[in-house]
Amino acid sequence: MSKPEANSQPRVGGDTPGAPSSQPRVGGDALGAPPSQPRVGGDTPGAPPSQSRVGGDTPGAPPVPTRPDAVAPADDAPIQIQMSWFLRAFGNERWQFITIPLLSILVSLIAISVIVGFMGSNPINVFITFLQGAGWIMKPVYAGGFGLLSDLSNTLTAFTPMLFAALAVTIAFRGGLFNIGISGQMLISGFLASVIVGYSGLSAFIAKPLVLLIGIAAGAGIGALIGFLKYRFNINEVVASIMLNYILQYAVSYFINTRYLDQISRQSKVVSPASMLVLDSVKVGGVSVSIPLCFVLAIALAVALQFFLKKTRLGYEIKAVGANRRGAHYSGIRVKRTILVTMTLSGALAGLAGVSYYLGYFNSIQPDTLTSLGFDSIATALLGAAHPIGNIASSFLITTLDTGSTYMSSMMGVRAEIAQLVTGLILLFSACSAFFRWRIALSRQKAELRAHEAAEHAAVGLAASAKGGDAA
Repeated sequence: MSKPEANSQPRVGGDTPGAPSSQPRVGGDALGAPPSQPRVGGDTPGAPPSQSRVGGDTPGAPPVPTRPDAVAPADDAPIQIQMSWFLRAFGNERWQFITIPLLSILVSLIAISVIVGFMGSNPINVFITFLQGAGWIMKPVYAGGFGLLSDLSNTLTAFTPMLFAALAVTIAFRGGLFNIGISGQMLISGFLASVIVGYSGLSAFIAKPLVLLIGIAAGAGIGALIGFLKYRFNINEVVASIMLNYILQYAVSYFINTRYLDQISRQSKVVSPASMLVLDSVKVGGVSVSIPLCFVLAIALAVALQFFLKKTRLGYEIKAVGANRRGAHYSGIRVKRTILVTMTLSGALAGLAGVSYYLGYFNSIQPDTLTSLGFDSIATALLGAAHPIGNIASSFLITTLDTGSTYMSSMMGVRAEIAQLVTGLILLFSACSAFFRWRIALSRQKAELRAHEAAEHAAVGLAASAKGGDAA
């Protein structure tokens, strides 16, 4: 029987006591064989390793210190994304219905500051006088019988129809429609309420609720007509609403000029105080104020509209149609009916804006004129990100600019039209909100990509360090 040959390479598995090995054996136990490399797994009592062992225990063997960065991150460890202050402030999509309008306002104020600076005025003083004229900050001096509350109540009276009109634009936007006929719907609502109730001599207890009902019915009727033209003949709602604006303007002007004209003011006759939606010349704290009766109603409708769009089936259908009409149709939603309902609701809110404007903020109608409030409400809705709650804040801002412009002009020597310029710039930058969102999303994606690349490079470096340590 021949002797077994000595192995010059390590054997894997099996046990051959006394077989010399120039390399450590992986698996099995060779008692007394001093390994030149640390063993992975298993125990060799008394064998002094040249390196610290991985997996296994060697009592008394001092471990070789490892590099602090030689620990690979866990697979599920979150990747730290380094974002600039701009992305941290505006990159959270959950709050962009607030942050993006604030960004639009900020850019608008910077632009108007540059313009006012070139005109030779201090932009900060201009903005302060805006707030003073609107009643948010005390003026240096007031006329007799008037004070801070007088200016503030005037701002709130103007705020009420603005919020109604902004909500009318908003619900149309959410349904994928553009109701640009707010001014015409306001005009016909205010005119009918003035003729039917304002000149009737009814008591306030009957007249005021009736004014609201007439405004809702008149505005809803015009909105329903626009929705029907869209529903039945596929006539674009923008074209239909613009044409109806002119039709209503000239029709109302004809009746005012021929039947209801005040020869002195060249406007429609003043409506009765009982039909007004404002309590005028009320003494509060020794000053005269106007109390808008529909202010609380406007705020409540904004909250109710948000609940309606978010929590009800019809509200969901309106948003679904606005997002994708074809997809909504294939999901079983009656798209044409939803369009009709959306425009009807938008018209009803515009009707409320009309009666609170012509029988609230004013008490008569100027013929041959459409109020600019209907068009300013588009800027207000865009600035509020077509969000009912956001419309409350944007309505306060636009109304403040409007009501404070006269005082600002008299104090600073700047034309009052600067308020319209500010509103126009806000509209311009609000219309760029989609661009802002796209740029912010793109910047966020780039930051995330850089973070992932940095994590991959770190993992590769750790792996290389680990291999270098094993080789040593």
